[in-house]
Amino acid sequence: MGQHTFLAFDLGATSGRCYAGTLENGKLHMQELTRFPNAPVHKDNHYYWDTTSLFASLTAGFAAGIAAKITPTSVGIDTWGVDFGLFSLDGKLVNPPYAYRDPRTNGMPEKFFEIIPRREVYEATGIQVMSINSLYQLFTIKQNEPDLLERSRSLLFVPDMLAYFLTKEKRTEFTFATTSQLFNPRTMAWEKRFFDAMGISIDIMAPIVMPGDVIGEVKEPTILTEGIPPIPVVAVGTHDTASAVLAVPASDKNFAYLSSGTWSLMGIESKEPVINDSSYSQNFTNEGGVGGTFRFLKNITGMWLLERCKAEWELRDGKKLEYAELVSMAKAEQPFRFLIDPDAPEFANPENMTGAITSYCAKRGQTAPATDAELVRCIFDSLAMKYRYTLDKLKGFAQHPIEKLHVIGGGAKNPLLNQLTANAIGLPVVAGPSEATAIGNVMVQAMAAGCVKSVDEARAIVRSSVELEVYEPQDTAMWDEAFGKFKVES
Repeated sequence: MGQHTFLAFDLGATSGRCYAGTLENGKLHMQELTRFPNAPVHKDNHYYWDTTSLFASLTAGFAAGIAAKITPTSVGIDTWGVDFGLFSLDGKLVNPPYAYRDPRTNGMPEKFFEIIPRREVYEATGIQVMSINSLYQLFTIKQNEPDLLERSRSLLFVPDMLAYFLTKEKRTEFTFATTSQLFNPRTMAWEKRFFDAMGISIDIMAPIVMPGDVIGEVKEPTILTEGIPPIPVVAVGTHDTASAVLAVPASDKNFAYLSSGTWSLMGIESKEPVINDSSYSQNFTNEGGVGGTFRFLKNITGMWLLERCKAEWELRDGKKLEYAELVSMAKAEQPFRFLIDPDAPEFANPENMTGAITSYCAKRGQTAPATDAELVRCIFDSLAMKYRYTLDKLKGFAQHPIEKLHVIGGGAKNPLLNQLTANAIGLPVVAGPSEATAIGNVMVQAMAAGCVKSVDEARAIVRSSVELEVYEPQDTAMWDEAFGKFKVES
């Protein structure tokens, strides 16, 4: 096979990192080059992404690779979903990209459904209705800031935008396009009637490329270095969950996955999008995957709850908290005393998350958590319960029996939550890899380079290259009883 090294930029909504992934003799070695925080900027009562900072993170990653004497075979970029930038005729941003948690889209899906009914929107796209979706963001701009669109000639989603900065080529990668609710997975094209209904030219959208396609070569002069050969930029699964799911170390089809981070995305793989009465009524989503698959899944609010509580406690106490410390605190607490629905609208972006949780419990007649440890346990118990609730629904759609749950992403390093999840669902939980998105990013590039022939081979390499933890279910009768309470209380 020889040795190939690939640069993977994995940018999340709260942090980012650059990895060098080296593939040699069927083994993958991942080397972290840079890691950096990422957060939207609050300005004029709105939340935006700092594109200057994002681009600086790319240049820093390239510089770290050069310092490590790495000559990359290619580079790939993945990011969080739905957000985009608008570009003028001369290729400049007309406005900083809005962040998906900006509240301006609240209530906009319902306004759009006055033009095209909700069922027709779902039937055309198969995408879970969420106010943050690109469709409603674009509709909001048309309603409230039409001048931005008048000055715009192209729309690029965040990973495509960053690839454009590097290559000067405007493309949209398939897996990301499918998350936007602007794309029809049956026709494999942008849904023109949505654009017509909004009064926006469909020409604003870039041509679609598939995972593994080469977008272009790095042309950005601040990155080009003497002696470094041209670096291809590969369209990976640019929606981070698409790359992460490629790195699921499964040996067969009998599994569900949980990509656990700021968001928790739980789903199964399907050869075709699943769009029917049942998927519509339960608001499931169909997102493109690598290798011609679709990810049939549900978006669940994940560690966002704890991330916000943690930030509030750090500000209060003036010291940094480690996640291991929070896990230890929660482990000693009595289970099931406080249960919330993690997806309740009051948790979307409250000014005070701890207050939002205690208020939620009090309004529903529960005792409210009074300590930090109780709040953490409340979040973990509630997430485990929501995972069971969602998995029970997924079983009704699965073409294969679900015999285990693969937990990938940052949540794979949370032993307490993984054990609670196994207890709740009554199935083994296989945890790892924690850097699944970066690994999947690398594996798409390896497939593009001809080093890896298939998704199955990519997953076999992941299995042989990372350490996995297996959590067997415990106390299932107790969890079954508590689950009845969760369904009532939440």
